[in-house]
Amino acid sequence: MNLRVLGASGGVGQGLRTTSLLIDDDILIDAGSGVGELTLDDMLSIRHIFITHSHLDHIAFLPLLLDSIFDRIEEPLVVHGQAVTLRALQEHIFNWVIWPDFSQLPHPDKPVLRYEIMAPAEICTLGERTLEMIPVNHAVPGVGYRVACAGRAIAFSGDTTSNDSFWDVLNARSGLDVLVVEAAFPNESLALSQMAHHYCPSLLAQDIAKLHHNPLIYITHNKPGSEDLIFAECRAAMPARRLQPLRGGEVIRL
Repeated sequence: MNLRVLGASGGVGQGLRTTSLLIDDDILIDAGSGVGELTLDDMLSIRHIFITHSHLDHIAFLPLLLDSIFDRIEEPLVVHGQAVTLRALQEHIFNWVIWPDFSQLPHPDKPVLRYEIMAPAEICTLGERTLEMIPVNHAVPGVGYRVACAGRAIAFSGDTTSNDSFWDVLNARSGLDVLVVEAAFPNESLALSQMAHHYCPSLLAQDIAKLHHNPLIYITHNKPGSEDLIFAECRAAMPARRLQPLRGGEVIRL
């Protein structure tokens, strides 16, 4: 199982793309501007997209991806998410005003997009891989995912702040090799982190202490310009943990 980081930033700028993670060549977790790193052939290989929540930086390139491939694929691309998240896509994006409704195109009997509702604790099996949806604590309903294959596992927090649910589920599962977790703001923005329902390093350290596993931890979703400060504060707050900054273009192999 391979994880290719298409985008890992909390914003945009030269060399920065927002959240999108490619599992092997056929599964996307989120569809931020990182999707723009894919070739057309890469896009045609994607069969499933798992959305963490409805915020724009995590779904912005989904409409453009579908528009690029809608007349080239034989089977619909399946978008998985909570009911509230998929409803937001239908009402606010694929509504014929912001973007065409690709669940009806190129023909209602043969659409390019199919929605698949998931609920927290549900597990989707795709070949030898399983994707478990885990509830988190964000400003809109959000989830993370645990992806497992052949005894190895990766977890992604999505956007979240202090919670027990994500960590309880990970602790209940046997083994965790890689954790991708957000830290959007530096500690000086603690109040903003709490208001926006994101982690800063001090809040993340409090929750990482709940995790019984010892995975390699990648810190993601930093606000542009604050990356070095956020990672330095994470190192200081979690000296016993194995930490790395997550960067676009990386490939993590399990």
